[in-house]
This record gives sequence, C-alpha cells and structure tokens, in this order.
Amino acid sequence: MAILKEGDKAPDFTANNQNGETISLSNYLGKNVILYFYPKDDTPGCTAEACSFRDNYQSLLSQGFEVIGVSTDDEKSHKKFESKYNLPFALIADHDKTVVEAYGVWVEKSMYGKTYMGTARTTFLIGPDGIIKNVISKVDTKNSSQQILDLLS
Repeated sequence: MAILKEGDKAPDFTANNQNGETISLSNYLGKNVILYFYPKDDTPGCTAEACSFRDNYQSLLSQGFEVIGVSTDDEKSHKKFESKYNLPFALIADHDKTVVEAYGVWVEKSMYGKTYMGTARTTFLIGPDGIIKNVISKVDTKNSSQQILDLLS
C-alpha cells in the first residue's frame, strides 16, 4: 500500500454514502474536493472534526470545495451521525476498506499496549484535475476546516 503524496493522482472509488447513494470520486472531476478520513462515527475527535467542516461548510463551498468524509462504518451508522449533527456533506461507508487501503490510511495502530488495524485520520485536498494538492496527516480535529482555509490563503 503506497503512501499518497502531493502531485499523485487521487485514486478513484465508488461506494455508498449515508443515504445509500452511489458516489464516485470521478463524479467530482472539475471541482476541488476535501476528502477526509476519520476512524469512527460519533466519537469525540471524529465529531469535533465533522462539526468543524459543518460549521465552515459555506466558506468551503464558496472557495469551490466539496467535502466528503470516509470511515469504515456502515451506512446506518453514517446516517445516524449525519442526522445527530446535521452534517451537510457525504459520508462514505467504506465497510470493505477498499477506499482506506487505496489511500494508504488503513494502518497499524496501538492503544494501551495492543496493536490493531485502523484508519489514520488524514485529509486530502484534491484539485479539479483529480491530482492531490495537499495531504494533512496531523489533523487538528477541532480546527480541521480552518487548517484547510489557512492553506488556501
């Protein structure tokens, strides 16, 4: 599994969102995309990150960005998360882990001395040409959208 970097072509994917609709990255060609990977719905860090994107969603849209969140949770979990926090963007249900693996964010992690596989919180800014413009691997969950707005200024 290769680690993607700035200048690489973003891997296309097709998966369902929280509404059961099929989403492909190629549907967004011609647009800037914030593709953010997070470990789990409705956990403190992931909620802070999603709400940061929600609270600044109009600013991001006005700068020409679409927001897509990805985790390995299923559609039902995503729908509950979206409804609870009024999230205005797509959440991709990557239960078979094809998207996290394609982006190199399915990694070995450790907690309390145990190792396990999980999603590394990472954000990719993808240009209208499908090329990765920025990779944020040290995501500030409470200020995740501001990190992006700072990169754009």
